[in-house]
Amino acid sequence: MPTVLFVCSANMCRSPMAEAIFINFIRQDESRFDWDAESAGVWAIDGSYASGGAVKAMQRRGIDILSHRARSITSEMMQACELILTMEKDHQDALRAAFPESQDKIYRLSEMVGLHHDIRDPIGGLPADYDDTANELEHLIADGFRQMQSLIEKHGYE
Repeated sequence: MPTVLFVCSANMCRSPMAEAIFINFIRQDESRFDWDAESAGVWAIDGSYASGGAVKAMQRRGIDILSHRARSITSEMMQACELILTMEKDHQDALRAAFPESQDKIYRLSEMVGLHHDIRDPIGGLPADYDDTANELEHLIADGFRQMQSLIEKHGYE
């Protein structure tokens, strides 16, 4: 089963929201997509909870991330995942430097729709900031899914 790894800074806002949104998206048609998703942070403190703003933004979408616990990126995660999608160029650069053997599967999430921009970190912001980020993640995942599928197939999965 192919796995997509979403990566942000602390694994408390963007990447857990992206993981949950992606899982929700693929489960809308489980017969077609037998995939999994995970999330981690480049500079995460293992065991930290998802931010309250992220939890509430997901609750407003009917998605529960209360049980999420932050994880630091590991070489095992990098090897086990077929596609790694970062929220920022800094994350992408850090991963490519630390894991050169995985360079061909590391992209910014925005690249899935042909763009090259960072996803704004809502940490410490207003509820609207979290909703804006969640909306952007939903858009990028839905509109970028065909590109994700193509990249996964490149690694031998269908």
